[in-house]
Amino acid sequence: MLKSSQLFVRTLREDPADAEVDSHKLLVRAGYIRRVSPGVYSWLPLGLKVLRQVEQIVREEMDRAGAQEVLFPALLPREPYEATNRWEEYGPNLFRLKDRRENDYLLAPTHEEMFTLMVKDMYSSYKDLPLTLYQIQNKYRDEARPRAGLLRTREFLMKDAYSFDIDDAGLETSYEAMRIAYQRIFERLGLPYVIVYAQSGAMGGSRSEEFLFPCAIGEDTFVKSPGGYAANTEAVTTPDVPELDYSNVPPLEVIDTPESTTIQALVDVVNTLRPREDRPWEAADTFKNVVLAAVYPDGEREVFVVGVPGDREIDLKRVEANMAPAEIEVATPEDIAAHSELVPGYIGPAVLGPNSPHRRIDENGKPVGSVRFLLDPHIARGSSWITGGNAIEKHTVNCVYGRDFEADGFIEAVEVRAGDAAPDGSGELSIERGIEIGHIFQLGRKYARALDLTVLDSNGTSQVVTMGSYGIGVSRVMAALAELNHDDRGLIWPMNIAPAHVQVIALGKDQAAFDAAEQLGAKIEAELGVEVLFDDRLKTSAGVKFADFELIGIPYAVVFGRGFAQGNVELRNRYTGESAEIPVGDVVETLRRQIG
Repeated sequence: MLKSSQLFVRTLREDPADAEVDSHKLLVRAGYIRRVSPGVYSWLPLGLKVLRQVEQIVREEMDRAGAQEVLFPALLPREPYEATNRWEEYGPNLFRLKDRRENDYLLAPTHEEMFTLMVKDMYSSYKDLPLTLYQIQNKYRDEARPRAGLLRTREFLMKDAYSFDIDDAGLETSYEAMRIAYQRIFERLGLPYVIVYAQSGAMGGSRSEEFLFPCAIGEDTFVKSPGGYAANTEAVTTPDVPELDYSNVPPLEVIDTPESTTIQALVDVVNTLRPREDRPWEAADTFKNVVLAAVYPDGEREVFVVGVPGDREIDLKRVEANMAPAEIEVATPEDIAAHSELVPGYIGPAVLGPNSPHRRIDENGKPVGSVRFLLDPHIARGSSWITGGNAIEKHTVNCVYGRDFEADGFIEAVEVRAGDAAPDGSGELSIERGIEIGHIFQLGRKYARALDLTVLDSNGTSQVVTMGSYGIGVSRVMAALAELNHDDRGLIWPMNIAPAHVQVIALGKDQAAFDAAEQLGAKIEAELGVEVLFDDRLKTSAGVKFADFELIGIPYAVVFGRGFAQGNVELRNRYTGESAEIPVGDVVETLRRQIG
């Protein structure tokens, strides 16, 4: 039986100065974790007990789904990651280091390469497949901005699993088995979730889904429709927009637009100088060209332009998701100055991409001489716009896509709005926030091909194995559970992950009460099979003991106080906030009924 007098814990009455969210505040105050450095935490006994309970539920469901557990080192050599290009693709998020012989190593952010090489080393026939392996192990990513305690860290506990199949049909079966396992895990944890379409990013692969815990403080934005569509905003696609008839649109015309470097100023000027008969000009009638920079893992920096409707803002995360592994930034003044044709505030399509008179094709078949020009899919072919005239205080009107300009391609670039149409036609989208707690991918053959993982099929022909990848952030799930299960006094853990299930609290100085409390705690453990924390501190006030009980989050408390002289104790239920005085002899059966 745990005893408070011997437990390695110190609770705090004040929130830590660097804590932003409730889970961070409470896990530190309750003595579950302690900060070592930004994004790095030590686990104390109570925190480790909860973490291991979460981990065990994950392990049981992975085993139930037929996966087998392995364990890889976190310190890995460079070569396998170089073979898959991820030594460079991960960019600054990868922790790189050298040993004493100047050999390159990394602290693993994920283990696709290691799983692939292990299977390659041991299996060579289709008869060995299908196979799913998993591990639960610390991962490392050099987050630029660690925040929110355990929700965004540089070291975190993760369950990563990988399936290996001979063909795509097998991958689909393995994927669905893991998808069901994830649903069971989160249902057992009592953690609400939404499954959303997602981008694969640097992981690669085709089908990709995230499990999100809907939460106001979540960093992920996702959308839902009444008809059941759900997607991370980065993965939302714009429904096809019909081509428009521009036969009656007047020819393109350049007009003077003094002091109109913003969309609103432009609209005001055009409404004054060129008013419409049917309605006023609006921001939605304008077309802006936003200059961005893509920074690739090898250090190359590409300046490019994205054309979007003037009433929409660029979402850099959406652009980045569609240009992985590049990181996307707003172009600097120096970037723009390097391209003299770009006139800030007045950039138009005529100098961009295939429209530029300076564009040519080099000996490698690559277009050079003008910046790449991409359009957001909201720009319909045949649509007419007010846009930049490529000279100070000049804009063009009646600028038609397909008549007056072309583009190098399309990219999902603008923010998704509430009320936008779902791409599957299932209604208007609402915008939600959530915490990513799991992510599953159909990796396909990217890693198997790069590392030459093949097996012989039934005809004796060598086939590249197809893979799936399935991750759960175990430590992040614990933080999500803390976000979900608390009140203004402290944590309230579900029974199946609580560090203890019943807290027996002895008050005052009567040794008989302390002895009886210890005996009852032992009886509860023996007869109910639950864990008990006995608060046996002799010189600690009742107020502090009650505050610690509420802060730490143990579901039930049995209090030996003034009523003990009459043979009664107080039973407190942390879930309901109710308390009742009952005879000592009734405690075990009462708890049995309440715990279930």
